[in-house]
Amino acid sequence: MNALDKTLPLIKAFIEKFDRPPIMGVRAPGRVNLIGEHTDYNMGFVFPAAIEKEIRIVASPISAPELRIYSMNFDESVTVPLTDIRPSKDKSWSNYIAGVADELIKSGYNPGGCEMLVWGDIPIGSGLSSSAAMEVAAACLFRRLFNLSDISDRSLALLAQKAENNFVGVNCGIMDQFISMMGWDNHALLIDCRTLNAMLVPMPRRGEISIVICDSNIRRKLTGSEYNRRRLECEEGLNLLKKQFPTITALRDVLPGMWEEVEHTIPDPIRKRCRHVIYENQRALDGAEALENNDLEFFGELMKLSHISLRDDFEVSCPELDCLVRAAWGVEECCGSRLTGAGFGGCTVSIVKNEGIEKFKKRLTENYVKEFSIEPNFIVSQAASGASLLRIPSAIPAF
Repeated sequence: MNALDKTLPLIKAFIEKFDRPPIMGVRAPGRVNLIGEHTDYNMGFVFPAAIEKEIRIVASPISAPELRIYSMNFDESVTVPLTDIRPSKDKSWSNYIAGVADELIKSGYNPGGCEMLVWGDIPIGSGLSSSAAMEVAAACLFRRLFNLSDISDRSLALLAQKAENNFVGVNCGIMDQFISMMGWDNHALLIDCRTLNAMLVPMPRRGEISIVICDSNIRRKLTGSEYNRRRLECEEGLNLLKKQFPTITALRDVLPGMWEEVEHTIPDPIRKRCRHVIYENQRALDGAEALENNDLEFFGELMKLSHISLRDDFEVSCPELDCLVRAAWGVEECCGSRLTGAGFGGCTVSIVKNEGIEKFKKRLTENYVKEFSIEPNFIVSQAASGASLLRIPSAIPAF
């Protein structure tokens, strides 16, 4: 299916809902983090790739100072007055769009009113950043629709992050919004979350391997969850380490050799949280180098070590994710596998040789159904491009 074929149903639904065609559309992808978990808010390194699942928005401006938003996925509508933007409790999906408008206004911009239709195929609550994709798509739409062209891609990603931090209430790092905005076809992106410098790394063996995401169908909610607690534990660990290394400003400044000298002085569970972040940063750097060198065997070993650390030190895995990862490790064609995202449910990510994908899916399904009586879902993807405009045909087909 080409891009226009995916857009036409949205145009048809927009016309049915708002009695006129949209004039503009945008898309923004979800993401999967290949390695480097819970390092972003510690100013460390992450190594994500955008995926071929996305959020799409089509829209037209209106004179009224309000957002009239319709979600195809939820079959729900919400109106957000731009003069009094407040979070919605019963239609929380709309907060990711309203929050972006709120941050634009606070930053001195003047987004106008519009009618918007939103659709996505990123599984919600799976750890593939449907929220960031919606924020980035909304930000790109507002920039183009209201001629806010002085906002750079980087600034727009940061603004989308602020929307999630301040309006939605999730203390996420920059990774999700950054990769959704800046992703590149068939490349992963090594991001330094302190400087926001990023390096594109080609995915090796195109046509021979795929990124296989396994959705455990165990849903999690970040707001009010253990996610924010882990962030506070990392901050506590940083404060303890500053007493021994006064010049550090983030856990990313503590190198493995430094850590080994003082690890015994840090109490649990703070010690375990710090240990994960410090070594995970190194794994992200080593992982990018491994893919550059086409060393999938070493990359797979790093993925395995990452999962063990997330399970035992950061304690964000769960029995369902552990089951899926163990099964993946037992498939010969699987180069590496780990949980991805914040944890507490969601998905695993694996690098799998194409000839073994069906075998891989069968093995994981059998093991998972046997142990939990739950069917997992699979997404097979290549690394995708970041946010972009959709082509809206000047002559709308008759529906």
